[in-house]
Amino acid sequence: MAEACSLLLLLVFVLSGAPVEGRHGSKLSQNYYKSTCPEVFSIVQAEVEAALNKERRMGASLLRLHFHDCFVNGCDGSILLDDNATFIGEKTAPPNVNSTRGFNVVDDIKARLEDACPGVVSCADILAIAARDSTVILGGPSWKVKLGRKDATTASNAAATEFIPRPNLNISALVSSFDTQGLSLKDLVALSGAHTIGLAKCETFRAHIHNDSNIDPTFAKSLQRKCPRAGKDNIHQQLDLQTPTSFDNSYFKNLLKKKGLLRSDQELFSGTSADSLVKKYAADSSEFFKHFSKSMIKLGNIKPITGSSDKIRINCRKVN
Repeated sequence: MAEACSLLLLLVFVLSGAPVEGRHGSKLSQNYYKSTCPEVFSIVQAEVEAALNKERRMGASLLRLHFHDCFVNGCDGSILLDDNATFIGEKTAPPNVNSTRGFNVVDDIKARLEDACPGVVSCADILAIAARDSTVILGGPSWKVKLGRKDATTASNAAATEFIPRPNLNISALVSSFDTQGLSLKDLVALSGAHTIGLAKCETFRAHIHNDSNIDPTFAKSLQRKCPRAGKDNIHQQLDLQTPTSFDNSYFKNLLKKKGLLRSDQELFSGTSADSLVKKYAADSSEFFKHFSKSMIKLGNIKPITGSSDKIRINCRKVN
């Protein structure tokens, strides 16, 4: 996901820890809720831990919610909105329908926060914190989450369909998709490393395992038995066969062996400039963790709503 200059400026802000300006002039800050809701981090962490203790896969789901939220008109919690008389929301867009999950966990977090500090913490900020906590709990890196986002009052099914990258994209389309969001090739490769956890449905990797040549033949055949050319669309497969519930660098090691589950995964190691990054992250998990953390901060800074007159949704599923 004058453009190059703005990306450089954003990177300077991120590396220096300085607040990042949002859509309506205010700034994100790690200490945004220091006086208004000092328990925000501990409450979110406790609820995320409880959810992952019930189901480890939920960590990947919460991380994905934040990613899919930010790629559609910025990090504004719009992915959480149900359809209403005014708009058709993002939940039923092709990249999300019968796929995104974790909404009940967000509801539980929001309920706890409304008890502790009513009307203070946004749904968009909940997604940002929950993504970080999920990563850490599963063994991945931590980063300082900037807060102060306000919540969207509308959602766009069309924008979700257009901007969320699809699993069948080639490397040039992936680079273009991330560039649109102000994200670099390094961000693309690092953030794709989140596929070290979670599952994918047969319909998302069918074309890759049956039609593509850039895949280990034995690996492809083993998957073809589970995911035939027709039917079984909703059969799930682990994105990382080795350590599917541990956040590590196995994803990149798999790509070196041509064992990426999705076409969009294996495209990162297909004879382009992305190859060197895949090799670097496969060889050194600390490099992957460092770059992943920086890229997650940049992701969370995509067009936040920050105006003082903007809204905090009381129920993350609907407009107040």
